[in-house]
Formats: sequence, structure tokens, C-alpha cells
Amino acid sequence: MADNRHDDEILGKAYDARLMKRLLTYVKPYKKYVFFAILLNIFVAALGPLRPYLTKVAIDNYIVNSNYKGLLLISLVLFISLMLQAAIQYFLTYYTQYLGQKTLYDLRVQIFSHVQKLALKFFDKTPIGRIVTRTTNDVESLGELFSSGIVMVFSDVFIIIWILAFMFFMDVKLSLVTLSVLPVLIYGTFLFRKKVRETYRDVRYHLARLNSYMQEHVTGMNIVQIFRKEKEEFNKFSSINADHRDANIRSIFYYAIFYPSVELISSAAIALIIWYGGGEIIQKQMTIGVLFAFIQYTEMFFRPIRDLSEKYNILQTSMASSERIFKLLDNQTFVQNPENPVELQNVKGDISFKNVWFAYENENFVLKNISFDIRAGETVAIVGHTGAGKSTIINILTRFYDIQKGQILVDGIDIRLVDKRELRKHISIVLQDVYLFSGTIKSNITMDNPEINFEKVVHAAKLVGADKFIANLPQKYDEEVKERGATLSVGQKQLISFARALAYDPKILILDEATSSVDTDTEKLIQQAIENLLKGRTAVVIAHRLSTIQNADKIIVLHKGELKEMGTHQQLLAKRGIYYKLYQLQYKDQELVSPK
Repeated sequence: MADNRHDDEILGKAYDARLMKRLLTYVKPYKKYVFFAILLNIFVAALGPLRPYLTKVAIDNYIVNSNYKGLLLISLVLFISLMLQAAIQYFLTYYTQYLGQKTLYDLRVQIFSHVQKLALKFFDKTPIGRIVTRTTNDVESLGELFSSGIVMVFSDVFIIIWILAFMFFMDVKLSLVTLSVLPVLIYGTFLFRKKVRETYRDVRYHLARLNSYMQEHVTGMNIVQIFRKEKEEFNKFSSINADHRDANIRSIFYYAIFYPSVELISSAAIALIIWYGGGEIIQKQMTIGVLFAFIQYTEMFFRPIRDLSEKYNILQTSMASSERIFKLLDNQTFVQNPENPVELQNVKGDISFKNVWFAYENENFVLKNISFDIRAGETVAIVGHTGAGKSTIINILTRFYDIQKGQILVDGIDIRLVDKRELRKHISIVLQDVYLFSGTIKSNITMDNPEINFEKVVHAAKLVGADKFIANLPQKYDEEVKERGATLSVGQKQLISFARALAYDPKILILDEATSSVDTDTEKLIQQAIENLLKGRTAVVIAHRLSTIQNADKIIVLHKGELKEMGTHQQLLAKRGIYYKLYQLQYKDQELVSPK
């Protein structure tokens, strides 16, 4: 099987100064918490190594000399140091976790805000799952870096520094003997890091395959079941899952070798201490307290070494995640707003296309030299074969995409000179593929716009006939809507979408085959309402069923991106051109009525 690893699985450097610098900008607003946490770290790091030294004092000064009062005093100091360390550790954990959650919140808000501003061209090429992963998994993986990586690494470093300071303060020679095992430890850590890095890449790759396969096949479960492919798909999933399992086992294998190896090196260091220190004690060159303290220091020294190897994995994960996050944040696929936008005032709804050329990619033009005028209040239908460019007209009129050549005017103003949000405020769309959000019927009609009161919601629903089925629901307009409107029929979702468009009282209304998914009775209801609804509004209707647009003021016929015909229903039939052929195909079993 080909190893096609896209940027979801690419593993960058374990440490990238450029990425780290950008990550630290998110910590900057909370730098006082960082400084406070580092100060606590320096202090709490000293309390641990202090205890073996106090133990040494207790043995050499009080236990050997049978000084019970001094022993009680040093025991009290040890107890206070333990309690103080526990208290500081509590505040340290709280502040570091607080810091982590605040930075994650800010980062997620920035990502979501950035994604909302991206043009539809970006979403055409980018899988939704990948964007969701950036906002959830990748941001979450940075949580450990912000909460325990950046700050807590100081704790491990300072603990090692304090341990070395106490050790060299007590006995330089024994310290050098103890540290003689470090070259072996350093080499082992380097080897472990290299192997874990490789297995980590494999785990990420197979996890991405697992998530992708699961998401795709749960979404298309009805297709899997209707074609009885459960067994085949199960076998494929089982194979991918096995690859992920094996990659994790390989990773566990290296951990299973590394940690016992560290323990073995630690034991070797203790053996060296006992051998050398015991000889020194026999020769009266060292006290038992020093030997005992060094054994404790050795056990304490290797703990932060193990922790630092974990921090390395956190750092590696964070660098890979941050690289993907910043790649998204650096994406500049925007529909640019003008620096000094022209205001649309008292919009009437006049629309003009003047020699418009548009391509989604390079010079592959989907629309070629399109020109037409729509007067305010007119209903204009756009028809043509699949791929003729009908939906593209909607996309460029709403500035989801910008044209390459020509002009699109609304009330005589080039829409590229208008703020895109201001332009869209005067346009509502009812798409063929209805999308409803989790919430209530009311929230789906208003889109949580506080300016649309309940009376407007009811009025819009009545105009399209949606109030009839809404009135029969237990919670009426407060009825819960599941994800994508799963609890509603296709026709009901279409009616809610229609009510949503009308609730915003637009001057320009776009219907993209808006009645294609409703039954005959519902379609008649909407068609009856349209005559009243479109008064004072400009309507652009994308139609596949020509029966729905026979009363349009003007019909525009597109063919392979070019405007081929334009006129009323009867005028176009009389031409016996493309429109006539389209009409004939749809009604070949019915007698064509020629215009008089």
C-alpha cells in the first residue's frame, strides 16, 4: 500500500525556534502567571534536594550522637519542608493549568475567527475533518506544552541544578563518581529519542487513517448497509486498526526498554556510591550521613531525567501540531474587502453583469463574457445543463468568489467596492442542499439575530406555509433540531430554510432549486406564496424543473459557461433553441404548446 502521507502526518523538528517564538506570543498576555510559576518552581525545586541534606545532618549530628532533642527539631524541619512543598505544588499546578487553558481558549478563538473569514475556495480544497482536527486535537496537544511543558521543564532543570549543588557542596569526589554513568545515560537517551520519533510518526499516520476511515464510513453508513458491505468494510477497518495497534506497540517497546535502562543506570550509580563511599567511611574519610544523602540524591537525580524525556515527547507533538495550526492561520485565501468601502444605501435590487469572466482555477473559465441586467423587483430564472455555470452566478453575486474580468453591479455600484458583509446583508439564499444547525426551529430561522423578533419569525413561517407543521410539534418554535435537522423531513427542512431567508427581509432573494425537495402540495403552497413574497424584491431563481419558472420576467439560458439565450418562457420556446430542447426533454411525453 502506498505511503501517501499528507501534512497531517508530517513530523517536523523536535524543536523549532521559529514556531516556539510564535507559540510564546499566546503566553505573553499571561506572562505574570509564567514568571510567578517559574519563581515557585525555583523555590519548590530546592525543597526536594534539601531533604537528603537534612537527613545527612540528622544522621551525622544527632542520631550518631544520640541527640534526641536535635533529632526532633530536624524531623520537624523535614515535616515543614514537605508540607510547604505540597502547598506550593498545589498553587503551581493550578497556575500552570490555568495558563494552559487560557492560551488554548485564545488559540481556538483565533482559529475559528480566521476560518470564518476564509473564502469558499479554501473549503473547496480542504477536508472538513482536517479543519476540525486543527481546532480540537492539534490545539489540545498544545495544552500539555503550555500547562506542563514550558513552565514545568524549569522544575526538572532546577531540581537537577539543586541536586548537583548539594552533592558538590558535600563531597566533590563522590559527586564525580556518581556522575560517571552520565555518558551512558546521555547516549541511551539520544537513541531512545531517535527511535521514539520514528514510531511517533507511524502512530500519527495510522491514527489519521483510522479517524478518516471511521468518519467517512459512519457518515455513509446507509450506503454501506444497502449494498451489504458491512463485512468488507469491517475487514478494512480491522486492518487499519491493526496497523495503528502495531505502531503503538512498537512505541511501547522502546519505552519498555528505556525506563528500565534508566533504573539500571541509576542502580549502577548507587552501587558506585556504596563501593566508593563505603571505602571512604572505612578509612574515616566520609560520614554515613553523606553516603545516605548521596544514595537519596541519586534516586532523585534520575527522576527529572525521565521527566525530561517525557517533555521531549510533549515538545515534539507540540511542534508538529503548531506547524499545522500556523499553516492554517497563515492561509490568506480571502475575498478581500476594499480599504475604503462604498456604502449601499436604500438598496433597490438592480443587478448588472458586464462582460463577466470567472474561473475557479487558473484560466479554466466557468463563465465567459456574461452580460445581463436585472431590474429591481424582477424575477429572473437561470437555466442550463449541469455544469453550465448556474450556481457559479450565485457564488460571484454574493462575493463568495471574486471574478477575474468584468463587473458585477448592484444599484450601479461595483460589488468589489462594497464590504462583503454589507453586501450579503441585502441578499438571502435558499439552497437546494438545506443545512440546519443544532438548536431550535426559532434559532434556525433567526440564526440568533437579536434584531429578528418572534413576530417576524412567525410571519416568515406563515408566508411559506411552515407554520402548519410547526404548530403540530410539541414545543412549536422551540422544538429541538438535531444535527443537520435529522428529526425533520426534507420538505420541512426546506420550508425552514425558506422562512430563514425571508425573516431577514432581503432586497435580493436567490432560490437555488428551492422547491426541488418538497412534495407537490408543499411546492404548490410555496409557489402561491412566492408571488406575494417577491413584491419589492429582486429574485434570481436557479431552476432544473422548467415548470417552476414559466412565469419568470426573464429566463437566462447558460451553456458551457456562455449566455446563449435570454427572454420569456414563450419567447424562448419560439426560438426553438437550447431552452426549447431542455423543455422538450422534460416534457417529451407531453404535447408542446407553441406560442401564438
